[in-house]
Amino acid sequence: MTDGLLTTSVGSLPKPPHILAARGDFAKGRIDRAELKRLEREATAEWVRFQDEIGIDIIVDGEQYRGDMVAFFAEELPGFTKGELVRSYGNRYYRKPVATGDIVRDHPVTLEWWQYAQSLTDKLVKGMLTGPYTICDWSFNEAYDTREDLVLALAEVIHQEAVDLAAAGAKYIQIDEPAVSTRMDELDLAIKALGVVTEGLEGVHTITHICYGDFHNAYPKMLELPVDQIDLEMANSNYDLLEAFRQSPFTKFIGLGVADSHSHRIESVDEVEGGIRRALELIPAERMFVDPDCGLKTRTVDEAKDKLRVIVEATRRVKSQP
Repeated sequence: MTDGLLTTSVGSLPKPPHILAARGDFAKGRIDRAELKRLEREATAEWVRFQDEIGIDIIVDGEQYRGDMVAFFAEELPGFTKGELVRSYGNRYYRKPVATGDIVRDHPVTLEWWQYAQSLTDKLVKGMLTGPYTICDWSFNEAYDTREDLVLALAEVIHQEAVDLAAAGAKYIQIDEPAVSTRMDELDLAIKALGVVTEGLEGVHTITHICYGDFHNAYPKMLELPVDQIDLEMANSNYDLLEAFRQSPFTKFIGLGVADSHSHRIESVDEVEGGIRRALELIPAERMFVDPDCGLKTRTVDEAKDKLRVIVEATRRVKSQP
């Protein structure tokens, strides 16, 4: 599905200040949902246009309509209720969902947004889902006897979402599982659940994104995750995981994180080019996608744009001078 070294982004992109203000106004009842959605659609179109202009190969919608990656899905799935505010990263908070009943899916959650983004570009747009293990791990369980029961119930509803995206024409579907590498004792459960999500997805390049976890203990076991591609942060850890690949080859497609999503510093083109070339010593170009370490929503708009520009330019250099 790839000629190699295709550029993309992990998923989230920063919300411009006016969108953050609009979300606050909506929460306080100052604007209605229709007005908020109009503004979110405008911001989505701006991000799609930017990615097109700089030459990103595979587009993301930027998730301008989402808050927290778990709470967004939980708010759309019957069986969840909102919990209290908890800290997720730095000074960022979200309302931790509570599973209080049977988790079901009574409507598509992301389909309309994916269709809108795809209508804006001739390039392929990734479908973006949060994985069942992470939704469970970042929620309270007051409904199911075991964590496994909740994870597998979530796997079924996320599978339904993936099936709808595939039927609509999505060729790339990413299932974010940042919690997977934090509990080695439940890695088998995460593998089982992801298998439920991806079962029967014909003609789709499936991806899971894992970031900032215990990679060295998770590898090579993580290669059992039933997806075509694993998206990994590399820049933040100085590409240390490449040493593990020397001992046990990485056998899937890789999303190579080459820009630190949690740093304000803008990497140089030379720096990113060097990272790509280091990885190419171990993984062939035809199995490599190039992107930031993680979603860029914690950066400013200008920082995110600059990091993406550097990624595109560095990748072009590598392609033009193998």
